[in-house]
Amino acid sequence: MNRPLRVAIVGAGPAGIYAADLFTKAERDFEVSIDLFERLPAPFGLVRYGVAPDHPRIKGITNALVKILDRGDIRLFCNVDFGTDIHLEDLQKLYDVVIFSTGCFIDANLRIPGVDLPRSYGAAEFVNWYDAHPDVSQEWPLDQKSVAVIGNGNVALDVARMLAKQADDLLTTEIPDHVYQGLKKSQVTDVHVFGRRGPAQAKFTPLEIRELGQVKDVDIVVYPEDFEFDEGSMKSIQESNQVKQVTKTLTDFTLREPTGAKRRLHLHFLHSPVSILGDEESGVTGLRTERQELDGTGNVTGTGEFHDWDVTAIYRAVGYFGTPLPQLPFDARKGVITNVEGRVVDGESQMTANEAPVIPGVYVTGWIKRGPVGLIGHTKGDALETIGHVITDFVEGKLPEPDNADESAIVELLKSRGVDFIDWEGIHRLEAAERASGAPHGRERIKVATREGMIAAAREAVTEGR
Repeated sequence: MNRPLRVAIVGAGPAGIYAADLFTKAERDFEVSIDLFERLPAPFGLVRYGVAPDHPRIKGITNALVKILDRGDIRLFCNVDFGTDIHLEDLQKLYDVVIFSTGCFIDANLRIPGVDLPRSYGAAEFVNWYDAHPDVSQEWPLDQKSVAVIGNGNVALDVARMLAKQADDLLTTEIPDHVYQGLKKSQVTDVHVFGRRGPAQAKFTPLEIRELGQVKDVDIVVYPEDFEFDEGSMKSIQESNQVKQVTKTLTDFTLREPTGAKRRLHLHFLHSPVSILGDEESGVTGLRTERQELDGTGNVTGTGEFHDWDVTAIYRAVGYFGTPLPQLPFDARKGVITNVEGRVVDGESQMTANEAPVIPGVYVTGWIKRGPVGLIGHTKGDALETIGHVITDFVEGKLPEPDNADESAIVELLKSRGVDFIDWEGIHRLEAAERASGAPHGRERIKVATREGMIAAAREAVTEGR
């Protein structure tokens, strides 16, 4: 082939950008030409819209992603929605390879009674609000005093911390005014976080739990009866430095005395939610949990002892889940595009995934490939596996030939459909606008919070101090 291998990657979060970067660096004897597509007006996925704004370390990840795109060997098309603006058959006509890296951005189901009551929220909804996602409402109700967060991972801690934190302490971050004003008016005084298993099984990272203990004007409340460590727990503590650090920090919280802070953050372990109490008219009026006990292996069993907690809003932080894409097979049980090691397979087949026929030239990477497990860095391993299969399939002549592999063809197609796409230069203009908004307030940046505002900022030059 006397032209570059044309590769389209749908989804410009960390998984998609890492895949593009690793493809350019992979050992191969042919050239590649890579285009990244993103449905939102800006790239970076959950790095921009899934991480609490008071986590400065995330800037390091963003900076690394920016450096990749700054090289200029990967084209970016933002504000392009797969399934609306472009379709699978479009990409198959213009590219040899299509890789989907659309991630997981909706809440996983919590299958207990009352989950759909008013004031029962998915954590992703709240995260989208405080991270200024351009497609969500700028209003969020924070008019309840006592609220519960269900979950024992980092997202649960982020949600709990943002609910408990004083709004003024976030004025150094990138939150726009509507988020600040919403948090400023918050009536929350008590946040209860519930985990089904014990402290040694919590999925917090050591840094997350340490940061929790440093939040100003918030008392951390723990309950000594929740601190059980069976043989399986002790083994985990001995074998994992991370578990050891987390349990030490949690145990240290038991030694704290109340300070009379305006807000309290309660950490409950060995409580499994069984129902959300209330009705359609009143909304959430409580949470019922069943007390659990460790079984010696680190797992738990129910005791038959139930507790009703006086909370009037629920935030469900039990994980993310994948979203189906048009024309692609989807495993509704796992929440992933049906694939074997990154090769998309025909999900309509009655065969198992390993036996099903491969859809030539179509691949996946990241959470939409393996489910929402692991940290951002784990997506690199996914990408390496997928890219390895792409290279093998190309060398073995298994990739279909596109109708038009010219690099200008996709630009002409999008323009012909009136798609107002944003390129990498436009993203730099958006970045400049956000920095200019923050400068008068001594802040590094303030997010542009609407899709229209983001598109407008990407279209025009920003003068100094604007």
